[in-house]
Amino acid sequence: MITVKNLVATFRSFTSSSRTRFGILKQVQDDGGVEVLHKISFAVQQGETVALVGESGSGKSVTALAMLRLLDPRLCKITGEIDFLGQNLLTLPAKQMQAIRGGGIAMIFQEPMTSLNALHTVEKQITESLMIHKKPLDRVPELLSLVGFSQTERIMKSYSHELSGGQRQRVMIAMALAGEPKLLIADEPTTALDVTTQATILKLLADLKKKLNMGMLFITHDLGIVNQIADRVVVMKDGNIVEQDTKEKIFKTPTQKYTKDLLASTPKGQPKPVSDKAKEVLVCKNLGVKFPIKNNFFQLKTEYFTAVDDTSFVVRAGETLGIVGESGSGKTSLAMAVLKLITSTGSINLLGTELQDKSGHQIRSLRRQFQMIFQDPFASLSPRMSVAEIIGEGLKVHKLVTDYDAEIIKTMKMVGLDPETRYRYPHEFSGGQRQRIAIARAIVLRPALLILDEPTSALDRAIQVEIVNLLRDLQQKSAMTYIFISHDLSVVRAMSHKLIVMKDGKVVESGATEEVFAQPREEYTKVLMAASFGLKV
Repeated sequence: MITVKNLVATFRSFTSSSRTRFGILKQVQDDGGVEVLHKISFAVQQGETVALVGESGSGKSVTALAMLRLLDPRLCKITGEIDFLGQNLLTLPAKQMQAIRGGGIAMIFQEPMTSLNALHTVEKQITESLMIHKKPLDRVPELLSLVGFSQTERIMKSYSHELSGGQRQRVMIAMALAGEPKLLIADEPTTALDVTTQATILKLLADLKKKLNMGMLFITHDLGIVNQIADRVVVMKDGNIVEQDTKEKIFKTPTQKYTKDLLASTPKGQPKPVSDKAKEVLVCKNLGVKFPIKNNFFQLKTEYFTAVDDTSFVVRAGETLGIVGESGSGKTSLAMAVLKLITSTGSINLLGTELQDKSGHQIRSLRRQFQMIFQDPFASLSPRMSVAEIIGEGLKVHKLVTDYDAEIIKTMKMVGLDPETRYRYPHEFSGGQRQRIAIARAIVLRPALLILDEPTSALDRAIQVEIVNLLRDLQQKSAMTYIFISHDLSVVRAMSHKLIVMKDGKVVESGATEEVFAQPREEYTKVLMAASFGLKV
C-alpha cells in the first residue's frame, strides 16, 4: 500500500531575522542544515498494522509528518521516495497532495484536546471533514456509531471540553475516517488515557482496521501496546531504523542492543519497607468533594456532582500511597482537596495540624510542607523563567535560606541535573529533564508530603524508569511521604507501599500494594489490571 524508501529529512537553520509590518521575518540558512532522518525505509501493507517505536527524539513523528508532507518545505528538505498506491507523494502537486490527506491517508494526533476546535461542536467539525472530501454530510451519526458512541445526538451537539479524554479520541478517529482513508496514521493516540479507556481505543482501532481493511501505522513508545496491536514492528533511534521484523521476532529474539534495552525498560523492584511505627504524616477521614452542577431561579445550588465520597486513609513518613482508577474516578480531586486547592468536607490532618479549620493565610505558611508535581512538566514550568528562578521561587516566598544559589545548586545535584544549566529555560531541556526540574522545584522546600499526579505518563519507558528510581532514591534519603497518582499500574507497583483503587469517587479496594496485585478482590480492580497488562478477565 505505502512504501517509504531512503527517506531523508534535513532541517535548515536560521541565520537572522528582520522585523516587518506583520511580525518577524526569519532568514533560512542554506548550510546543509541538520539531518534528522537518515535513509528511512519500511512498508505498510493493506490490512496490516506496523508499529513505529522508539524514544522521544528518535524521529517517529517527523517520519509521519514527512509522509503527509506536513513539514514546512522552507524549513525542512525531504528527499527519497514515498510510494502510495503507485504515486510518489514527494513529487505530487500541492492540490493532489491535499486530496490524499484525509482521503487516502488520515492521521490521529496525540492530544485530541488541542487538535479539536474548542469553538465548534463535534457535528460541525466532522461535517467539515465530510465536505472537504465530498462525502454525504448526513454520515455524522453513522461515523459516531462506528467509533462506539450510542448517544450520537448528544455527542454531535457537544463541544470538546464537555467530553472525556476517551470520547475526544473517538471523535478524532471519526473525523479521520470521514474521508474513508486507505492508511491510518495514529501518533501516540492513547498516551494520556487511563488503562481501560486505552484498551477500548486499541480494540476499536483493531476492529475498524479489520472492518474497513485499512493499513495502520501506529506510533508509540509503549511496547505493551505494541504487543497488543501490531503485526510488524519498526524500531527507530536517532533518525535511523535499527531493527524491523514481525512482532513475534522483535519481542522474542531481538537482534539489536537498543531493542533489547527498550524491552527491558519497565519499572521494576519495590520501595523500601516502612515501619508501622513510623510517624503519621497525613491522616484523612471521611473526605468528601462535591461540585455544584445546577442552580435554581435564585442562583442557589440545587444539584451537586460527588467527585470524592467518604474517603479515609493514613500515610506515614517515608511511605508511598498509590492511587489508581479511570479518568473521572476522583483521583485528582482527592489530591486537590488534600492540598486545600478546592473545598472539601471531612478531616485533613497534616503532621498533627488540622487543615480544614485554617484560614487562607495560615494555609499559605504551611504550604512548604506539602508540594505537588504535575503531569505535564512543560505546561507547569513557566517558559519565561530560568531554571534557577523556577527552583528558587519557593525559597524566596518562604524565606528559608540566605544563600539561594547554593541551595539551588544542591537541589539540582540531588535530582541529577547539571547546575551549570541553571540559567537556561525549560524549552532547552528534554521531557525527562523538565520533569527533574519540576521535582527539584518541589523538593527544594524539603516538604514532608509530595503529591505526584501522573508524573511519568508523558515520558518514554526508559525515562520513566529513571524518574521512578530517582523518586525512590530521594524518598530513602529524606523519608519524604508520597501520594502517587497514576493509571500506569507497573509504575504504581514499583513506587507504592499501599494502594487504593477509586471508582466514581469511592474507594472500592485498598491494601498493601503487592497483596492487591496478587489477589485483587473487586471485579473493577481485576478489570483495571487486565486492561493494563493485556490479560483476560
